[in-house]
Amino acid sequence: MRRRKRRKHLLGKLIFFIGGAYAFILAAAVIHSIGGLGGLRESVEENIDSGQNLVDLSSLYSKIAVLLDLDTGEIAAQKKSQERIYPASLTKMMTVLLVLENGEDLNKQVRLSEDIFPELYEEGASMAGFLPGEHASVRDLLYGAMLPSGGECCKALAEEVAGSEEKFADLMNKKAEELGMKHTHFVNSTGLPDKKHYTTTRDLARLLEYAWENGDFRAIFTTRSYTVPPTDGHPEGFTFSSLMFQEMEQSGAASDYILGGKTGYTSEAGLCLASVGTAGDKTYALITAKADGSHDTQPYHILDAVSVFQKLNGE
Repeated sequence: MRRRKRRKHLLGKLIFFIGGAYAFILAAAVIHSIGGLGGLRESVEENIDSGQNLVDLSSLYSKIAVLLDLDTGEIAAQKKSQERIYPASLTKMMTVLLVLENGEDLNKQVRLSEDIFPELYEEGASMAGFLPGEHASVRDLLYGAMLPSGGECCKALAEEVAGSEEKFADLMNKKAEELGMKHTHFVNSTGLPDKKHYTTTRDLARLLEYAWENGDFRAIFTTRSYTVPPTDGHPEGFTFSSLMFQEMEQSGAASDYILGGKTGYTSEAGLCLASVGTAGDKTYALITAKADGSHDTQPYHILDAVSVFQKLNGE
C-alpha cells in the first residue's frame, strides 16, 4: 500500500515537472518570436497605441500624435505616442513654465547678452526681434519665447534664472522627472537640434496638461499678439504675433475651436505642434510631430490640428 502511494507521489511530481517545463518552453518561444523581452515591451506598447481612439489619427500628415483629455488626464487618441522625437521649439513650453515657477518678477529688466546671438544666427533659429545688449522685461521675453518662438528670449531667460543655459537644462530635466516624463531629456532651452535632446508626444502632453493649470502660462499660450513697450533697443516698441495663429490665418485654416498653441520645426523634427482646443464642454491637448514639410510648405501640422478639433466637434 505504501509503495502504491509512493509511486503516485512520484508520478505527480513528474507530471508537475513536465508541465512546468512545457510552459517555460512555450513562454520562451513567444518571447523569441517577438524579439526578446524588449520586443515584448514594444509589443505591449503597440497594443496600447492601437486601442480605441476617440478620433481617428491615422490619416494625419503628422506621423506621431496624441490627444489628451485635459479634464480627466486620460488619453483620448494616439498614434505612436511613445516613439522618441526631437521636440524642436515645443521645448519652449518647458522653458516658459520653469521661468514662471521660478518666481521671477515679470517686470524685472533683463539684458540680452551679445554672447547668446552668434549660435542662434548660425543655426538659423527663430527670433522674436530683440537686439544684442537690449533690455526687456521678463514678461516681454516670456511672450517672445512663446509667440514668435524667439530663441534669444529663451537663452536670456535661462541665464537669468540659472546663470547658464547648461544649468537651466538641469532644472528642465529635474522638472521633467517630477512630471513623470520618463522618455525625455533636455540639453538646451530652445530646442535646437541635439541627439541628447529628445522626448515623446505623450511626455509633452503630460507637460502641457500640467502647465495648463498655471494661469500665466495659459494666458501666454493663448495670446494672439503682444506689444513690447519702448525699450533701449526699440524706442517705439514693437509687436509680434503667435506663429500658430499667424499661419492659420495665412493658410485659411482658422478654427474657433483652437484656443492656443506652440509650433515647432527643424529638419530633424519635422513640423510639430502643441495645441489646446475645445469640443463642447471638454478641453483637449493635441501634440503632433514629424509632419513632412517646412516653413516654405503648407502648415501640415496646423491642418492636422484643425482637422482633429473639427472631428471632435462633429464636423
